[in-house]
Amino acid sequence: MTAPEPTGGPARPARIAGIVLLVVAAIALVMGVVSLLPLGGGGSEAGGSTNNSTPAGTSSSTPAKTTTTSKAAPTTTTTAKPPATTTTNGQPTQQPPPANPAQTAQLRVYNNGTIKGMAQQAANDFTTAGWHVTTVSNYSQGIIATSTVYFRPGTDEEAAANALGQQFHLRVMPRFDGIQTADPGVIVIITDDYSPPRKG
Repeated sequence: MTAPEPTGGPARPARIAGIVLLVVAAIALVMGVVSLLPLGGGGSEAGGSTNNSTPAGTSSSTPAKTTTTSKAAPTTTTTAKPPATTTTNGQPTQQPPPANPAQTAQLRVYNNGTIKGMAQQAANDFTTAGWHVTTVSNYSQGIIATSTVYFRPGTDEEAAANALGQQFHLRVMPRFDGIQTADPGVIVIITDDYSPPRKG
């Protein structure tokens, strides 16, 4: 009757250990499920709070940009004014060049007529009109048909000769062979047909 007792004794602790393991596993599983539940709820609340803060920041920054843009507009208007001033200043600068440069020419007046003093009379008339006469003398190398102003083509003398001829009703021509090598300047040969300009 004493032999069966030792055989049934060791089986009980093994069962108890298996039950304990199952209980521990079940507790661990429950704790894992419980620990997951707060994270899901917290994430949704955080997302909600983030969405609420974002529009608030956006709405506050928008009016600040609008204020800066309104201040930049007057600066653009001020910059547009200088070109108009520059254009106005450019127009008076172009007007002086048309001033008559012909009166800076040097005139040499020669008498080829039969009336004494005609070259001097013409020289006095030219000087009174603002021309610069450097020489008054006679020309006896030939007969000139009418009082004439001579110039060297391609020089400033041409413009001066045309201006003088128009002012005193004189013929204007390029230099001929007899005076081709004469000193630079406008040459005026006066004949008997010269008539001083009327006064007044």
